[in-house]
Amino acid sequence: MRVLDKVLVVTGGGKGIGREVALELLRRGARVAAVDVSESGLAQTTALAGPMEGRLTTHVLDITDRSAVEALPALVTSDHGAVEGLVNVAGIIHRFVPIGELSVDEIERVVAVNFWGTVYMCKAFLPLLQARPEATLVNVSSMGALIPFPGQSAYGASKAAVKLFTEGLIAELRGSTVRTAVVFPGAVGTNMPVNAGVEIPTPSGSAGRQPKTTAPDDAGRQIADVIEKGIQRWCIGGDAWMMDRFSRAMPLRSIGIIADRMKKMLNT
Repeated sequence: MRVLDKVLVVTGGGKGIGREVALELLRRGARVAAVDVSESGLAQTTALAGPMEGRLTTHVLDITDRSAVEALPALVTSDHGAVEGLVNVAGIIHRFVPIGELSVDEIERVVAVNFWGTVYMCKAFLPLLQARPEATLVNVSSMGALIPFPGQSAYGASKAAVKLFTEGLIAELRGSTVRTAVVFPGAVGTNMPVNAGVEIPTPSGSAGRQPKTTAPDDAGRQIADVIEKGIQRWCIGGDAWMMDRFSRAMPLRSIGIIADRMKKMLNT
């Protein structure tokens, strides 16, 4: 679907990958409704949009608030007249600790944002998308949904739920006017850990070196390409592509290899 003159809703639009998706869609001529819990983040997105600001609206909203999400389609259509696309990017991680050290509240918060927030948005906007002659629905999962990463097990589970939920939508919407896709980013150079108040441990013996990451603007371009090219499954970054192949070729062995590497980070 060409995004020129189309209206797309982007969650997480006040920071990170979500912001870059919103800005890239604007560059390609789309109209964008950016959604985020951070008012200041959305203000910065508006400032970065520059002359494209006239095609951007911002909506301060917590996607775990079901009532607020259900009221959002009316607000967006009031501003833009229609909705042809939904891109669910918003997500959070938790502390890098084993499940036994996480509180139930922490686990529930991650699942609420990553999974239920995505479900609420899809349920709210799907009727509008299905009413259009051409529409797109993209849900962002994670490479953590492909292979478990000890220390981020609850996060991975929430993103695995997004994966299967989206694959179910792909099956159910097959042959319809709504093109549905799931995206698996690898490591992307955003402030997601800082925004979540999480410190990422550095593996011992790494001399402070950080793993290679995909630039956020590159991730944004790739997601926009997924929409315009009609791709239904995509990995972002060499690490995500490797995990995808590895998990399918050697599912049990891959768990052990990642677990051994993560021991250095978790000091377990």
